[in-house]
Amino acid sequence: QVQLVESGGGLVQAGGSLRLSCAASGSIFRINIMGWYRQAPGKQRELVARITTGGSITYADSVKGRFTISRDNAKNTVALQMNSLKPEDTAIYYCNTWPARDPYWGQGTQVTVSS
Repeated sequence: QVQLVESGGGLVQAGGSLRLSCAASGSIFRINIMGWYRQAPGKQRELVARITTGGSITYADSVKGRFTISRDNAKNTVALQMNSLKPEDTAIYYCNTWPARDPYWGQGTQVTVSS
């Protein structure tokens, strides 16, 4: 059974940093593009960043220059380093494959940025 477990969220002031981590079980990690997504209250879930098995990366325009996605293929983990956080980054953050697959959604990790 595939599981994706996110961690590392919290409450931070604007301008601060957080590092999110996602641990993947099963074989999906090694063969898939992995992504970080977020869902803010009242908004649709959106892709924040994605990374291929070879390390090619794409970011949403809203986070370019502030967020960095990385993956460790040996440990089946994907991380999201978030710097210069803004109140509009407040959301629940999830990891999933890209494209996302419904059975893989986990509980996510809450990120709250205060102004």
